Amino acid sequence: MVRAVVLGASGKAFCAGHDLKEMRAEPSLEYYQRLFAQCTAVMLAIQRLPVPVIARVHGLATAAGCQLVAMCDLAVASHDARFAVSGVNVGLFCATPGVALSRNLPRKAAFEMLVTGDFVSAEEARVLGLVNRVAAPEALDDEVEALVARIVAKPGVAVAMGKALFYRQIEVGIESAYEDAGATMACNMMDPSALEGVQAFIEKRPPSWLAAEAPTT
Repeated sequence: MVRAVVLGASGKAFCAGHDLKEMRAEPSLEYYQRLFAQCTAVMLAIQRLPVPVIARVHGLATAAGCQLVAMCDLAVASHDARFAVSGVNVGLFCATPGVALSRNLPRKAAFEMLVTGDFVSAEEARVLGLVNRVAAPEALDDEVEALVARIVAKPGVAVAMGKALFYRQIEVGIESAYEDAGATMACNMMDPSALEGVQAFIEKRPPSWLAAEAPTT
């Protein structure tokens, strides 16, 4: 069973975004609409996965590459990573990356990146909330693995329910958010893993997740 997904890359960059030469080769509204719809579908698929998706970032993450980092649930970056939504530098405002960026960063910080196209460092990205952790290049994989280990040590059902609720409640008003959250917690509480976890806490012992998640016969 998959418990987490790590998105990484080889080469000099994490992701430089769309291929501008390819985009310029077919200048039609229909083509561009189809292209950005496909990109949106990929981004939403990441959010809809029932497991956490972690971006493992080294080098550059620009335009749609920066969007990809923002859409992942978590991100770990190398000290040498840099981030930008630089479309505005060639006359193309990074509108779709802006959707993800504005949901990760404070508004003014996101808008500044969008209208200047300037790069931010890995440490700046961490402070702004675009990435969770920053590591030395040689320690990047270890840092990612440590984060994955923390996640997979928790019951998968709780994480899946929690991820879905996390993104639903962000998009609605506070009353609706609390209503959904309360219903989710009630359902979560009836899951065997939660019942085992609470009982283990009461009995002051480590929880037995495997036993709780095993199918009954």
